[in-house]
Amino acid sequence: MLIVQKFGGSSVANAECVFNVAEIVTEKYKEGNKIIVVVSAQGDTTDDLIEKAREINPHASRREMDMLLSAGEQISIALLAMAIEKMGFPVVSLLGWQAGFNTNSTYSSARIKRIQTERIKAELDKNNIVVVAGFQGVNRFGDITTLGRGGSDTSAVALAAVMNAEICQIYTDVDGVYTADPRKIKNAAKLDEITYDEMLELATLGAQVLNNRSVEMAKKYNVEIEVLSSKSRVPGTKVKEAAKMEKMLIKSAAKDTNVARVMIVGIPDVPGVAFQIFSRIAKAHINVDIILQSVGRDKTKDITFTVAADKGNAAVAALKEYIDMVGAKEISFDTDVAKISIVGAGMETHEGVASRMFEVLGDAGINIQMISTSEIKVSVLIEAKDADRAVSVVHAAFFDDSLAL
Repeated sequence: MLIVQKFGGSSVANAECVFNVAEIVTEKYKEGNKIIVVVSAQGDTTDDLIEKAREINPHASRREMDMLLSAGEQISIALLAMAIEKMGFPVVSLLGWQAGFNTNSTYSSARIKRIQTERIKAELDKNNIVVVAGFQGVNRFGDITTLGRGGSDTSAVALAAVMNAEICQIYTDVDGVYTADPRKIKNAAKLDEITYDEMLELATLGAQVLNNRSVEMAKKYNVEIEVLSSKSRVPGTKVKEAAKMEKMLIKSAAKDTNVARVMIVGIPDVPGVAFQIFSRIAKAHINVDIILQSVGRDKTKDITFTVAADKGNAAVAALKEYIDMVGAKEISFDTDVAKISIVGAGMETHEGVASRMFEVLGDAGINIQMISTSEIKVSVLIEAKDADRAVSVVHAAFFDDSLAL
């Protein structure tokens, strides 16, 4: 059986952690499995490298940043291979380009175009454990590229897909997917299984368990993922196409504080305005989440929408010329907001879920500023200072009360 295992930066942060990972890998190998291991940079290595770059050139090109940041994974794979080697097992470490990762040329957020598997297959045929640098590849010019934050998850799932692996195990600092952040909500419960769609919503909504691109890829190629901890040897949470029907409407409550609210006041109330605004946002490569349009005065309207917190300034800049041209009264953004969401496929066929969420927030004196819904999620925008309390009361409403199917 072929297994792909991925270990994040905290799992290989120091020598003790590296040997712990080596034990996990070799245990599976001793069971007769073929093993591909994908590894991230150690601990805070990537952040440290970014800081070093800023000391030299705060405006360094993305190409050179990719050249620099790819070094973190090179260190990790070599150290892990050395540990496995010391334990007496055959192993080889491969950089992204050696493992056949071909990407486009969008430096710092490259997309995988294909994986040439010949080298990996050859090493597996030699009974080697193959340790691959996640997060990186090479473009058609032979330049190193990186896949963006969380890219090692994507590397692992992509390998599992092209190699037809039995499962892709993602080792993190938590032992599975929970009904809420277990560090903040004491009675948060671990889920045995969750669907791709539910996990994708959670990943998009701020649950820092899996990268959303990796979940999208897993769903597309039907790669079963297991999220588990490298610290505790217990079963994790399976992410798959269809999960068992558990007696709960909601699978999880999530909080996202990486949010900016952009407000445009006094736009002409005429056809095509929304297109003019959001086409400019799209050209700036900014993703928009919640959108609210309201009628203003004197044949004008107001539009408010949310983007990632670090995209607020860019969104305003992308719209400034147009807003000036049409004579809007004001455009601004603020980050003093948070998004609270509930996710679960069960809510699609049950009425009253959204109203229950709104009820408990109202009872707690928490004001809702914006609302977004889909078949499997409800999100609300609130003041950032109320975020932790909001997650707590929402989680209690749906899990302590044991709403059943």
